[in-house]
Amino acid sequence: MNGDDLAGRQPAPPGPLEPWPDTVRWQPISRDLIWVELIRLGVGFAVALVVLGVAWAVTGHWLPVAALGVAVLLTAWRTVTIVRAVHAWGYAERENDLLVRHGLLVRRLSIVPYSRMQFVDVTAGPLERAFDLATVQLHTAAAASDARVPGLRPAEASRLRDRLTALGEDRAEGL
Repeated sequence: MNGDDLAGRQPAPPGPLEPWPDTVRWQPISRDLIWVELIRLGVGFAVALVVLGVAWAVTGHWLPVAALGVAVLLTAWRTVTIVRAVHAWGYAERENDLLVRHGLLVRRLSIVPYSRMQFVDVTAGPLERAFDLATVQLHTAAAASDARVPGLRPAEASRLRDRLTALGEDRAEGL
């Protein structure tokens, strides 16, 4: 079969194990979330470094040094996964629901019908505010179906919150 035979074919529909529909227009989150997560990781690593340094100074044993080596390897691995994980986040607004995707090894697609939303939160911690970011949290009747969209600019988070709230109220009136 040559390339000409494939030119007229439609793309194959996604399989049941392919959670990212190709027909959806995904919105990415801000790449600044990478810096927020890397700073959080760096703070955790610094605390581990101090604790292991004190443990080594007090005991003089080689075990804290070995643990430090493991901590360095885990921090390097987590740095790579943070970058890839932020690139994996996305959301899409459709007519009747909101799609939220994320995950690397285990990919997750949450579909939240507008009519099932109870309320929408916008939060931003001090580190997120420093990078001009916010998180939109969707709450539904089923706690397991709650979804969140991190790494949004405050204006986009407010727009999304207002739109989701309005759509949720419109859809809930018909129930």
